[in-house]
Amino acid sequence: MKHRSVEQKGSRKQERGSILATSAIGMLAILLAVGLGVDISRFYLVKAELQNGADAAALAAVSVLNGAPTGIDKAVQEATVNTINKYDFNNTGIVITNVEFSASLNGGYMPAVAARATGTAPNIRFVRVTTEPSPVAVSFAAAVLGKSKDLAATATAGYSVGLTDICNFLPVMVIDYGTPIVPKETYTFRAEGGSFVSPGNYQILAIAGSGGADARVGLGAGVDACAGPGAEYAIDTKPGVTAGAVRAGVNTRFDDYSTSQVNPQEHPPDLNIKEGITYDDYKAAAPGTTNFKEPTHTGMDRRRVVYIPIVKESEFDPGRNVVRFDRIGQFFLRNKVGNGSGGDLVAEYIDDPVIGIGTVGTGGGGSPLMVTPVLYK
Repeated sequence: MKHRSVEQKGSRKQERGSILATSAIGMLAILLAVGLGVDISRFYLVKAELQNGADAAALAAVSVLNGAPTGIDKAVQEATVNTINKYDFNNTGIVITNVEFSASLNGGYMPAVAARATGTAPNIRFVRVTTEPSPVAVSFAAAVLGKSKDLAATATAGYSVGLTDICNFLPVMVIDYGTPIVPKETYTFRAEGGSFVSPGNYQILAIAGSGGADARVGLGAGVDACAGPGAEYAIDTKPGVTAGAVRAGVNTRFDDYSTSQVNPQEHPPDLNIKEGITYDDYKAAAPGTTNFKEPTHTGMDRRRVVYIPIVKESEFDPGRNVVRFDRIGQFFLRNKVGNGSGGDLVAEYIDDPVIGIGTVGTGGGGSPLMVTPVLYK
């Protein structure tokens, strides 16, 4: 009996030793799992930051495409310098190492030097960017994952389908008299007093209000509304041509604030205020060239590209105060509004796809010439 008691005590001591060993191994496994979880969580956070930077760079690049080689250059600048530096990773800016262009979403991507070709640039609709691999130190799971892991991100953005509604259009209208509106031709979309349109009606849309101040703000910044075919708005039939208000609003786009009724912070000028040039000249112009003139105030790209409702002649009646939009066209402002009491606005019709602000309807039917940047993948 005494011998059996001694054997039982020895057995319990061995059991206690095995439990301690098992517990130590279990604790090590738990610590490794927790460390692996911490490292993987860090990977996800870094990957998310890189992806956000790539997404922003791709969208910014698409937003400056203009169908010309200068648009390709601007896209590279936006993706690699202007936009990406807004994102910080460990106090170091994310670096975009590759910017590629394509006319199709699913293939045919090429470097900028190929996309700049005269016959290729007009067809570019998509941009794909890739970030430089960023090494992330592994703290707890180095034995499994190594001392560091390189992470990178890729994003592809491009033009949307045609917008059904367009926002920030000008509160004026072009009248369609039945003859085709021809690309590269100029059209008057606000006629001076005594013209063929009608006495006392100057094609100004009373959207925000019927006063001159409302026209000034709307022509300077676009109206705070979105509309498409079939939209109805009142037209301003009040007497007087409101030439001063029209001039003050439109001419801000050319860096002219001589009226002191508007300011460049709320109504910035275009980046290129050179007058007398065509839209093709405008797209191809670069700083230092003949067709480029830099504003004195901080400018904004494409302020001279405007959206204007087009109304059928049958909708326009001197005695009617509501018109229905047939469509919204895109136009280029070649010149400022001149001095005097007339105030005619003349613009060139654009038939290129142009980036704008608007909505895409579920039933389709949007204008293929008006699109917005979309992140695809």
